[in-house]
Amino acid sequence: MDRFKDAKKVSILGVIANIFLLIMKGIIGFFSHSQAMIVDAFNSAGDVFSSVMTFIGNKIASRPNDEDHNLGHGKAEYIFSLLISVSMMYISIKLLINSAKSFFNHDVYKFSIYLIIISIVCIIIKLLLFIYTKYYYHKSNNILLKANMIDHRNDIIITSFTLISAFFSKYGIYWFDSLVGFLISIWLFYTGLVIYLESYDVLMDKTIGENGKQKVLDITSKYPQIKKIQHFNSTPIGYKYQISLTIFVDGDMSTYDSHKIADRLEKDICENIDDVYLAIIHVNPL
Repeated sequence: MDRFKDAKKVSILGVIANIFLLIMKGIIGFFSHSQAMIVDAFNSAGDVFSSVMTFIGNKIASRPNDEDHNLGHGKAEYIFSLLISVSMMYISIKLLINSAKSFFNHDVYKFSIYLIIISIVCIIIKLLLFIYTKYYYHKSNNILLKANMIDHRNDIIITSFTLISAFFSKYGIYWFDSLVGFLISIWLFYTGLVIYLESYDVLMDKTIGENGKQKVLDITSKYPQIKKIQHFNSTPIGYKYQISLTIFVDGDMSTYDSHKIADRLEKDICENIDDVYLAIIHVNPL
């Protein structure tokens, strides 16, 4: 499918770009002792991990259904996005502690023009990656790409503050660098938590949203033979849902005719609602 090919392209590009940024930020951060740049380098290390997880998760999710996995492997997207979110939160906590120590110990670092240059380069690269990933996320609605897209957006904000702290250091204002590292860590944790909760909801079989449910009911209401609906259920299958419901028809209707209505309704729902992977309609006489 195109959505899996798109995710593969985005993840490979992300790995290459983030390794480059990790090396550059690490070198500059190490020699300048800038806490904000060191935090930013660790963030890039997390980005490399995220891109690798995106690649692996996407590869598994793209596998077709088989005898052991009748509904496919779509939930792999959410399992690996969960791993990405946990890694983001773990790194953010470690960096939060380091930034706090740097702030209270009044650590100083050397101003370097390279801090300015690498920050600007990083912002430009991440902006291009954000636009690129956002395009493919909206095209495929892949949560792994969403996690990467948010990651790129956060990096633009993070590195922008790193750039500001580098300017401040030129005038001897070093506390701002630790403060930026502190705030970046909190932002990373929050972002990881949002992705975690979204993935958790799917893995815990959260039902389809009210908008999706209403679309199903709207299609069902177009069938005058259906007198009543009960037992509406939905289960996430990767990025889509399997839904089931019971329809009630006239008790005098033949079994053939009633099941013909159910078959047509299943087809209508699947063809007209993108979020639905499979529709199962049960028929009862009224």
